Amino acid sequence: MTVEFGVSTFVTDDGIGPVALGRALEERGFASLFLAEHSHIPVKRETPWPGGAELPRHYYRTYDPFVALTAAATVTERLRVGTGIALVTQRDPIHLAKEVASLDRVSDGRAVLGVGAGWNREELRNHGTDPATRMRLLRERVLAVKELWTKDEAEFHGEFVDFDPVFSYPKPVREPHPPVLVGGSGPTTFDRVAEFGDGWMPIHGRGTADLPAQIAELRERAGRRVPVTMFAVVPKPEIIAELAAAGVDEVLFNLPTEAEADTLRRLDAMAALF
Repeated sequence: MTVEFGVSTFVTDDGIGPVALGRALEERGFASLFLAEHSHIPVKRETPWPGGAELPRHYYRTYDPFVALTAAATVTERLRVGTGIALVTQRDPIHLAKEVASLDRVSDGRAVLGVGAGWNREELRNHGTDPATRMRLLRERVLAVKELWTKDEAEFHGEFVDFDPVFSYPKPVREPHPPVLVGGSGPTTFDRVAEFGDGWMPIHGRGTADLPAQIAELRERAGRRVPVTMFAVVPKPEIIAELAAAGVDEVLFNLPTEAEADTLRRLDAMAALF
């Protein structure tokens, strides 16, 4: 099996811009660019960051992912452009369906929607989302987005999302729709992948200690060969070999948010690994 390589990163107002980054990735043979999302960070923080003690600066300053991905898509021809992850629990599903479909049209079928429920409870509450029900909300909004992508007269009636038949265009180029990659590695993640995901996108090192068994379990439960995209991978040959042996389809190297010259040097080093 051939493993593909991309990067996962935060594009901010004080790092490399999306146009320069997109061009640099395609020139070096990378397959994809996945951008993180945070609409904002509340000043008063109570929720611990899963990655450590201090929340890094780039969480505060990240661009809207769909704007940045569109900029990267317009200067590339092959690079897949995706969210890693879009905070669906903080986005209106009708707008989200249009944003992703528009990106897919602009990129001629290269859009990917990575989805998650979010970890920052204060941020969620600012959007009117109850953290306690965010997984159910995630499910309904993704299912509603798929209806909007695939039906001429789309409708959805659920606990959180409810609308009568609507026209929603443009429709995506990709058929039946852009892939939906489900983030996370919690006890119910595989249920979500099996129901409404087209792939699994866990963060490397967070709940992925027994990856071969996890991938086998996921594919058995789903009854299909679910693609696996590994997020935020440290670029080391031994890690790449381990992930390939486990059955991972795509490796996303963790790309720090830096100035353009520093980023290009880092991308050169990463590209030498594949």
